[in-house]
Amino acid sequence: MTTTLDRTAPRDLAAVPARLSLTPKTTLAGQLDGAWWPCSRDLEAELPPLAAALEERWGRITRVTVNPTRWPVVPHTVPMDGRVLHVGWFTEQDPDKLILLSYTVGRWDLLVIPPETAPAAAARLMAAAAIPGSVLTAGVLMANEAVIGRGIRDEARREATWEAEGGACMSPFGDAMGRSSLPLSANGWR
Repeated sequence: MTTTLDRTAPRDLAAVPARLSLTPKTTLAGQLDGAWWPCSRDLEAELPPLAAALEERWGRITRVTVNPTRWPVVPHTVPMDGRVLHVGWFTEQDPDKLILLSYTVGRWDLLVIPPETAPAAAARLMAAAAIPGSVLTAGVLMANEAVIGRGIRDEARREATWEAEGGACMSPFGDAMGRSSLPLSANGWR
């Protein structure tokens, strides 16, 4: 899959607040510290609002690491408020995870929800990633959501089929049965 970034489009996302869900402060250590749902796959535009949103709670973010699988362009540095945020990439890192580092406070791992994710799916993922002490990794959460999404789509398809057939009953062979093919009840109604 090839992704291109439109460098002529306005990229100032500073006015858009970062879409975050963070685990509450607790002694329970989990696999993730929350989730981030960026608006695009442009790290240069997306990282400054994210780091700014986290600095009050976590301190100054100095480095970020990603897996380049999900990002078409991974810049080495991103300018932010008169300083530079260093960006690294590792193919061994979970593609659905972003790691934030600070010299003074430590490390945080966030699930990265793809920008094109439907709002309902993103809400489920953000809630699941923010559970304190959860042992589920970013990859497991994304795989679970894929299964849940597939189930929701299948159920919607079955319901649409049911409605399109007029709510007809199905024969044991999978064929729609009209009312005339149903046996008469004791009172003569079909």
